[in-house]
Amino acid sequence: MNHIRVGIVGLGRLGKIHATNIARNIPGATLQAACSIVEAELEFARNELGVEETYQTFEEMVDSPNVDAVCIVSPSGFHPEQIQLAMEKGLHVFCEKPIGLEIEDIEKTIEVIDNHPDQVFQLGFMRRYDESYQYAKKLVDDGELGELTVIRCYGIDPSSGLESFVKFAGASNSGGLFADMSIHDIDLVRWFSKKEVSRVWAMGKNAAYPELDQVNELETGAAMMQLEDQTMAILVAGRNAAHGYHVETELIGTKGMIRIAAVPEKNLVSVFNENGAVRPTSQNFPERFQQAFQNEMKEFISCIREKRQPEVSAYDGLQSTIVAKACQQSVDTKGLIEIESAKIFS
Repeated sequence: MNHIRVGIVGLGRLGKIHATNIARNIPGATLQAACSIVEAELEFARNELGVEETYQTFEEMVDSPNVDAVCIVSPSGFHPEQIQLAMEKGLHVFCEKPIGLEIEDIEKTIEVIDNHPDQVFQLGFMRRYDESYQYAKKLVDDGELGELTVIRCYGIDPSSGLESFVKFAGASNSGGLFADMSIHDIDLVRWFSKKEVSRVWAMGKNAAYPELDQVNELETGAAMMQLEDQTMAILVAGRNAAHGYHVETELIGTKGMIRIAAVPEKNLVSVFNENGAVRPTSQNFPERFQQAFQNEMKEFISCIREKRQPEVSAYDGLQSTIVAKACQQSVDTKGLIEIESAKIFS
C-alpha cells in the first residue's frame, strides 16, 4: 500500500486530535472517512479536514470499499464491538484505550484480534511514543540505572476541568479514576520494568467535591503496587492540579535515578516579574503529548505498510485494565488485592 486510507469514529476532543494528525501530519496516510452521531463534528471533518466520506454509523463506514484502516476514538463501551467488526471486514485497527470496560469483553476482543494476524492492531498508549519517555526507556534497558527498585508516577489533570468532570460523573461512567487516568501510568510501570503487577493497595479522597462520593468517583487517588520481582510502584492520580497538567515519572534503581518531567514545563521560557521567576507549565494533555500523538499514528501507518505489529499490544491493554480494576477494588474494599494474570495468556 502506498497510501493508507483511514476512517475515524469519534470526533470529540481526542478524536479531533487524531483526525487532524491523520489529515495533515502523518506521511502516507489519508483521512478518507469520518463517523459521528453529531452533525457538527461531521461538518468539522468535511469543512476543516476535507474528508470525502462521512457517516452516522460505524457499520456504514467500515463497509466503504475506500477504507483500509480505522481509528477508534468512540466511547469506551463501544470499543469491543467496533474492533471486532473492523477486524472481520479486513481492516487494520488503531484503538484508543481502553479496549473495553470489562475484562471478559477485552479477552474476547483479543481472541478476535489474534484470529487476524495479518491485520495491524495498535492501542493508544501514546506516552510510549513521547521522546522523553523513549530516552528514559533506553537508559533503563541499557542498564544505566542498574536493577529497578521503585517507580513513582504522578498523573494529575488541571483543576480547570474538575467542575465539568463532576457534571459528567453524575450522568456517565468514566470507568473510575484508575481505569480512566492511571491506566497510562500502569502501562509505563509494566513497560519500564518488563514485569507484571502482583498486588495493589489503593485509596482515595474527595476534598474539593465531596459529592463525587455519591457516584463512586474519585477526585484524587493513590496506589502502592508490588511487581512480581518485588519492585515497588507508587501511583498518584488526580483531577485537581492548580498549576496545569502534571504528568511525572520517577525511576529509582541500584545505580541511579531518572525523573521525567519533574516540572511539567510548557517550553524553555522563564518569566521574571512581580511573581518572581516563573516557568510556564503545560495546561492539558493535547499540549503535553502533541508530538507523541503524531509519533504513535506514524507508527501505526508504518506497521501497515511494513506488514508488522507494533510493540504496544492488546495484551498490554488487558493487563493494565486488570491492574486498574484491582486498584478500584482495593479502594472499595479498603484491602490489599492480589492479582492473577489472565489465564488464557499466561
